[in-house]
Amino acid sequence: MPHHHPSASFSATLRVRHENIPGSFAVVAQAIGEAQGLLDAIDLVRVERGTKVRDVTVLAESAAHIERIGAAVAALDGVQVEHVSDRTFLLHLGGKIEVMAKAPLKTRDDLSMAYTPGVARVSLAIAEDPDKVWSLTVKRNAVAVVTDGTAVLGLGDIGPEAALPVMEGKAMLFKEFAGVDAWPICLATKDPDGIVSAVAAIAPVFGGINLEDISAPRCFEIERRLSDALDIPVFHDDQHGTAVVVVAALLNALRVVDKRLEDVHVVITGVGAAGVATTDMLLAAGARDVIGCDRHGTVYAGRPDLGPVKAAYAQRTNRRGVRGTADDALARADVYIGLSGPRAVSVEGIRAMAADPIVFPMANPTPEVLPEEVEELAAVVATGRSDYHNQINNVLAFPGIFRGALDVRASTINDEMQFAAAHAIASVVREDELDSEYIIPSVFNSEVMPAVAAATAEAAERTGVARRPRAAVAGTSAAPAGG
Repeated sequence: MPHHHPSASFSATLRVRHENIPGSFAVVAQAIGEAQGLLDAIDLVRVERGTKVRDVTVLAESAAHIERIGAAVAALDGVQVEHVSDRTFLLHLGGKIEVMAKAPLKTRDDLSMAYTPGVARVSLAIAEDPDKVWSLTVKRNAVAVVTDGTAVLGLGDIGPEAALPVMEGKAMLFKEFAGVDAWPICLATKDPDGIVSAVAAIAPVFGGINLEDISAPRCFEIERRLSDALDIPVFHDDQHGTAVVVVAALLNALRVVDKRLEDVHVVITGVGAAGVATTDMLLAAGARDVIGCDRHGTVYAGRPDLGPVKAAYAQRTNRRGVRGTADDALARADVYIGLSGPRAVSVEGIRAMAADPIVFPMANPTPEVLPEEVEELAAVVATGRSDYHNQINNVLAFPGIFRGALDVRASTINDEMQFAAAHAIASVVREDELDSEYIIPSVFNSEVMPAVAAATAEAAERTGVARRPRAAVAGTSAAPAGG
C-alpha cells in the first residue's frame, strides 16, 4: 500500500458543539488523533448556555478519512457535529478565477473611451494595421488553456465540464507565477479536426495556446497541425513542460553522481505524451542510449503491436534492441524515469541498476516505486509529489516559458527555447547548494520564473522567432499606441 500523509488537499472544517466544561474539548482532540487526523486550527464560533461551538480544521489522507474522523467525533457523548465542510470544495465554489477591469467605469467619459464611441477608433486602427492588436488589446498577455477532457490528471477521459476545475487551476498558476492572463477553454469534441478548427478559430484573442490533458497519440497530431496553422506558440504542456523539468532535474542529478548524459543508459516507463517528448529532448541533448517501455514491455523496432507513434519511437530509441520487461531493461541502467503508473517497475529492478542510479518515479499520486523503498539503493530520487524531496513539477517551466515567449511575441516555442528553459531551471540550484536532496528548485522559488522567461526570450531572439526585441519589453504597460 502506498503511504499517505495528511495534507491540505484533504482538509475539512468540523463545526462541533460540546459541553462548556473544562476538558471537554480535549476529548474531541483525542478522538481526532486516534482517528489519525491532524489538528490544524481551532476557532471559537460562539458560546451558548452550557455549550461552546467551535470550528475545528483537520488534515486527512483521503475523502474517506475525513468521513471517519467526522464519525469518530460525532460518536462522543455530549458532542454534536453540526456539519463537515470540505475546504477544497469550498475553495471551488463559484470557480477560482474572474475577469477584472483594468480601468474605472465611473463616468460617462470613462464609458465613451472604453466603449462606444471611442473604441471604434481603436478598432479601425487595428483594421488598418493588424499588428496593433498586440499593443491595443489583451492579446499580448493572453494564453488559452485548451483541453478536450480526455486525459485529465490521472483520472482519464472525464469530459470537458469535469476538466474545467483543472483548467481554472492552470489559469491561476499562469497569473500567480508569471502575470499571464489565461482562459480555460474546454471543448466538447474529441475529434482532432474539430479541436484544430475550434482553436484556430479562437486564436485571434491569444498570444499563445497551452494544450492540456489531451490523450495520446491524438495530442501529437493536434499540436503539430495547430503549430503549422498558427503564428503564435502552441505548447502541449503534458509533453514539453514535463520534458523541460525532467531534463533540468536530470542535468543536476548527473552532476551529483558525476556522470555524463552521453554515457548513461536511460530507461523510461510510459510512452505517451510525456514519455515521447522527454525521450526526444534527452536525445537532442546528447543521450545515446534510451529505452522506452509500455505496459507490454520494451518498445523495440519490429514489435508487431506498435501503432505509428510508437513504431517511429522505436526507430530512434533502444539501439541495442533490448526485449523484455521494464525490469529487464533496468539491468545496469544509470537512470530510470517513470512517466507511467504505480508498480511499473519493482524494487528488484531498481536494485539491478548500475552504481549510483538516478531514479525519478513521477506517477501521481502513487509513484511507480515508492521513494522510501529505494532510498538506500538510489543515489538521487525525485518524484512528482510535493511531500518528498526533489519535486519535478511543470509549474517550474510553463509560466516562465510563456512569459518569455509573450514578451518577445514569439511565433513558436522551439527546441532551443525549451533547452534554454531547462538550463535556466537547473542553474537556479547553485553549485554550493547542489545535493542529492536538492537537484531542482522549489516551485515557490522566486528566481525560477524570471530566469526561465529571460532564457526563453533570449533563445527566441537568437533563433529568429521573436517579433520584437527584449529591450522593448521594459515599460510595455506604458507603450504608445503604435507600440
